[in-house]
Amino acid sequence: MKKRTKLFTEEVYDDLEDNIGVVMPILTDCDVDEDFMEGMDTVGKTVPVLPLRNMVLFPGVAIPVVVGRPKSMKLIKEAAQKKFLIGVVCQKDMEIDDPQIEDLYSVGVIGEIVRVLEMPDGATTVIIQGKKRFKLDEITETEPFLKGQITLLDDKLPGKNDREFEALTSTIKDLTTKMLSALPNPPRDLIFSIKNNKNLQYLINFSASNIPSGASEKQQLLLIDNLKERAYRLLFILNREYQLIELKASIQMKTHEDINQQQKEYFLQQQIKTIQEELGGNINELEIKELRDKAAKKKWSKEVAEIFEKEIRKLERLHPQSPDFSIQTQYVQMIVNLPWGEYSKDNFNLKRAEKVLNRDHYGLEKVKERIIEHLAVLKLKGDMKSPIICLYGPPGVGKTSLGKSIAEALNRKYVRVSLGGLHDEAEIRGHRRTYIGAMSGRIIQNIQKAGTSNPVFVLDEVDKITSDFKGDPSSALLEVLDPEQNTTFHDNYLDIDYDLSRVMFIATANNLNTISQPLLDRMELIEVSGYILEEKVEIAARHLVPKQLESHGIPKGKVSFPKKSLQLIVESYTRESGVRELDKKIAKVVRKIAKRFAMGDDSQVQVTADLVKEFLGAVEYTRDKYQGNEYAGVVTGLAWTAVGGEILFVESSLSKGKGEKLTLTGNLGDVMKESAMLALEYIRSHANLFGIKGEMFENWNVHIHVPEGAIPKDGPSAGVTMVTSLVSAFTQRKVKPNLAMTGEITLRGKVLPVGGIKEKILAAKRAGIKDLILCEENRKDVDEIKSDYLKGLSFHYVKDIADVIAFALTDEVVKNPQF
Repeated sequence: MKKRTKLFTEEVYDDLEDNIGVVMPILTDCDVDEDFMEGMDTVGKTVPVLPLRNMVLFPGVAIPVVVGRPKSMKLIKEAAQKKFLIGVVCQKDMEIDDPQIEDLYSVGVIGEIVRVLEMPDGATTVIIQGKKRFKLDEITETEPFLKGQITLLDDKLPGKNDREFEALTSTIKDLTTKMLSALPNPPRDLIFSIKNNKNLQYLINFSASNIPSGASEKQQLLLIDNLKERAYRLLFILNREYQLIELKASIQMKTHEDINQQQKEYFLQQQIKTIQEELGGNINELEIKELRDKAAKKKWSKEVAEIFEKEIRKLERLHPQSPDFSIQTQYVQMIVNLPWGEYSKDNFNLKRAEKVLNRDHYGLEKVKERIIEHLAVLKLKGDMKSPIICLYGPPGVGKTSLGKSIAEALNRKYVRVSLGGLHDEAEIRGHRRTYIGAMSGRIIQNIQKAGTSNPVFVLDEVDKITSDFKGDPSSALLEVLDPEQNTTFHDNYLDIDYDLSRVMFIATANNLNTISQPLLDRMELIEVSGYILEEKVEIAARHLVPKQLESHGIPKGKVSFPKKSLQLIVESYTRESGVRELDKKIAKVVRKIAKRFAMGDDSQVQVTADLVKEFLGAVEYTRDKYQGNEYAGVVTGLAWTAVGGEILFVESSLSKGKGEKLTLTGNLGDVMKESAMLALEYIRSHANLFGIKGEMFENWNVHIHVPEGAIPKDGPSAGVTMVTSLVSAFTQRKVKPNLAMTGEITLRGKVLPVGGIKEKILAAKRAGIKDLILCEENRKDVDEIKSDYLKGLSFHYVKDIADVIAFALTDEVVKNPQF
């Protein structure tokens, strides 16, 4: 049969003859056993013998051998030249250079030299393919190379239909391919060839040659002449070795990721270290040095210096990769960045301060006067604890923006914190450092942001603080806003007392009723009330219009706003005590003009009344107008709301009945309902005083209504209005024209003072009221109001309800009286 031998690999190998390492056999394409038995008829009783170190040749298997010993070189050259077969045996001890028969295993394999390769380094590699097993009987010659007398051995093959042997070889094939696949670089061509090879005898021998075990165990396999028994023994060894490979892989998998991560971190750290050294030093060391340099310039106390030194030493001991390192760094940086003992120099030029306040804010005389007073004391004394001022009043009157002007007037830094909706005490005092993500409170954060220990600090919307299970922030503010306590303000995160006594705190609020009493006691209350029409027009002309023209990119001189147009906007498109809504309306007008300019029409624009109506649309509000005195029982009262003063009408009507029913409508609160019942009871008990017959209360039911019905109303200030309305209804007398009133009543007929006088007076002026009835004790409130607010009004102060009725009701009866 024609020889068909194909080599699948051809590589440069180490000195395999002299090396203990495992040899990868070369797979040949042998379809049947006779493929590698060709030429055996030329083998005689005596053959040249090639001893190998730690290598065993199997029939049909080709292995590469690096020849090094002189005798072996002579044997290979002669055999390759003359093309004769040789006997290949493994020596028992690989250290012996000139082995004798007792140093060799007794069973070997006849081999054919397939190829001789001369390596670039001068070594010779020969590829030998096994043919048939033999027994070495004796050594006959030792020069020029070994020769020995042999006896050929036959393998006992299983039957062709042996299913057990087929299953056995299939299992061996699977295990062999698995072991090859487990190599770092699996030989894919070799694995493919093994899977497709049909020569079972060759497959067993190849797998036996490929097992990663010692030469002695391979030699034991070669000794077994029964191929089936050899296959069983081989399967046992393969299973054992494959389990060992799986165990090693499992151990490696468990440790590989951890080792890789550690190595990666180590190499990255080394790279960072090298880069940092090239740049001038370790970045962490440089950062710590920078912190120490900053600390050396600080004007802090000895106690703070000791705490800083302790904390920075703790930082130096921490590893940069530790989670605590960044936390500790953040804390030390916060300590060193706080402006300990650093104060900006106050500007004591009172005229300049007055000029700044007048420039930025029109009106607000009380507030301006208080700031100038504070500056005057600072100038004379040189140092004092800053006051805690609380500006309260309706929205949009300039409370918040006033803080900026005060800061500029004093030449101090300005910081602002909005407290609206705040419900966590830690927002004021900070979190303890034991918490994850802990940070200092807003007070310390903004002091650090300001860069000085005496900024103007605006606490905006202090009346909108809420409390829940996380604590009460308003209670935390008590320490901040108490001049006797804030010299040692304690932030939970900073954990060092900080002096806030030089900070000028300015709180703003819309409604004092929602602020806790202890907090109110710590603040100096300054009312910032609403503006009258003339003031709003002036504010719009001086501040709002120029601001909006600039923010919309309109050149100076291109647009003019006459004061009549501004007055129209105020009266017909806004209803507020402040000027925030007015600012929005002016912005809307300016946007319309900006659109014209952007579309190419750059002609000068004068904002007339017609243009205002065109831009803003239909009139949104009509002035609260006095509705006359043609009906009995209709009286004008005055009310305070969060957005300023309003006028309201109290209407009383009588209907036939048993006199037991009092009906109250108009979405009235409990206090206002009580005022109505109180008024009716007072009139019943003093009917003769007002000329009312007693039987009137027995035959007429009373209904009191306060428009507008959808708006909730409450408070005691409508007491005198309800009494006047009821007396007018029971007597059918007219109410004096252009009259409004406000005041609380008692069951004895006394008139008590009420609040919100300025807002109520503004509402009266808007409605065209001429006469106002107030309690005598409200005279002092009127005296404090600027005279501009009082023009065109007459005030009538009363102590008793009888005085109210005497002035408010005329002797004239209305047209068409009910009785």
